[in-house]
Amino acid sequence: MRQLIVEMQRFPLGQAFVISRGSRSEAVVVVVKLREGDATGHGECVPYARYGESLESVIEQIEALRPQIEAGIDRPALQNAIKAGAARNAIDCALWDLEAKITHVPAHILAGIDRLSPATTAYTLSLGTPDSMFKAAQTAAHRPLLKVKLGGAGDAARIAAVRAGAPESSLIVDANEAWTPEIYAENLAACVLADVELIEQPLPAGADEALAHLPRLIPICADESVHDRHGLSELRARYDAINIKLDKTGGLTEALLLAQAASDLGFKLFIGCMVGTSLAMAPALLLAGGAQYVDLDGPLLLAKDRENGLTYQDSVVFPPKASLWG
Repeated sequence: MRQLIVEMQRFPLGQAFVISRGSRSEAVVVVVKLREGDATGHGECVPYARYGESLESVIEQIEALRPQIEAGIDRPALQNAIKAGAARNAIDCALWDLEAKITHVPAHILAGIDRLSPATTAYTLSLGTPDSMFKAAQTAAHRPLLKVKLGGAGDAARIAAVRAGAPESSLIVDANEAWTPEIYAENLAACVLADVELIEQPLPAGADEALAHLPRLIPICADESVHDRHGLSELRARYDAINIKLDKTGGLTEALLLAQAASDLGFKLFIGCMVGTSLAMAPALLLAGGAQYVDLDGPLLLAKDRENGLTYQDSVVFPPKASLWG
């Protein structure tokens, strides 16, 4: 008999995390535990208001599936039982972990991946004034890859400030849908001047058709515009890369399929995350080996991670131990 346990957990951040849509001072996550015999599988998700999710709605979705989950639903059936999103992610990742615990076979082997290796993650700089972002970049200048949150107007100055503060780091920028076609050229020019390697979601999802005609001197990455394999081929004329987040795909099962489909279409792969704990990052690490960019720095932004968390050495993150996940 399988038992479902659903918990909301809070983890304070080391400092405020600011993007174009707002700020937060803590990571609030939903954890699913699946107990079967002596084994317990764990999964974590981060509800995201941008996608119409709340803590209450995600917990409600999970509870609605309690009968099927406790009756033994498997991952393929889960794909059809609930739409892609945070709720399915927590359940799906808990099912992966549960199977690994029951069979004593690591999750990456179950997924057909021979071995996991350490990965270098981006480190995120919050949106702020050029001066504050310059200082933040100086503090993080020892890190090889920085992800810079932008906000629209004034981004050219922010980009220049970060480059001045971290002259040797590789830079990727994330506009979180805050640009318009009118300011695209100015901000793109600033990115070119600062040797930015990737621009993430410059225009709003649903209003990004202009990207098919605007210059893409730097690879453009879809984030809010892509969730799962649905409509993926239609994005190829607008984007050069996609950001795969398990909270968007609805779990590792779809994320693995999306990664393969995107690679087949010629997209670069970016493995991203919401602001969560090591439990949320661990399954995403199964995708890191095939990605050009990895952004799994959630635990680095926390004041304190959960017990048995991932090991980070500066920006290098190591595969999870079985005591955490998988």
